Amino acid sequence: MTESPIRVGIVDDQPLIRQGLRYVINAQTDMRVIGEAGDGREAIELARAHRPNVLLMDVQMPNYNGLDATRDILQILPDCKIVILTTFDLEDYVYDGIRSGAVGYLLKDATPEELLDAIYSAHRGESIFRTAIAAKVIAQAFNHKDELLDDISLDANIVESFTERELEVLQQMAYGLRNDQIAHVLHIRESTVKTHVHRVLQKFRVEDRTQAVVFAIRNRIVR
Repeated sequence: MTESPIRVGIVDDQPLIRQGLRYVINAQTDMRVIGEAGDGREAIELARAHRPNVLLMDVQMPNYNGLDATRDILQILPDCKIVILTTFDLEDYVYDGIRSGAVGYLLKDATPEELLDAIYSAHRGESIFRTAIAAKVIAQAFNHKDELLDDISLDANIVESFTERELEVLQQMAYGLRNDQIAHVLHIRESTVKTHVHRVLQKFRVEDRTQAVVFAIRNRIVR
């Protein structure tokens, strides 16, 4: 049985941007655009009506901005993976995107290949914070750690249970690297990386990489 295509929603107040994204996405055999919206309020209705797997979300839009819409949508559709798509490479946007629950942050000047990779990564539950300011944003998150995932507390035994290699893998996850990239950086097999990632998720008792990274940021487990 073939898998269903990834259901992608597009939220942007510029019709030309939506048209370009739709063209690239619908040219793939394993994903399709199932709805579009021109502002945050329309995005909420799109999520309710079409239940996308991945939602590309602009930030600055009339009526209701993308960050507020992201928070509202994840209350309605918690399994939806939202990627912030914007022109601006700003620390506040990336940090607020993490706080709002977005799994990634992509600039509109990204190549089609980068866009498609972001959609695939988001659908797999991976984080996509790969802009030039990602490291600064992680550092900024340390200073506001109590504002992230306030409903989760850290058991001191969790950190002690991590091996040195698991912490190294977690650090690279925080940088937004894929498994194959982590394997290259750490000079280990990709299958070994997958094993470490699985153990990290188990120890944090979270379902995907993004939750693990935000949890690690909040508790200052990664640099």
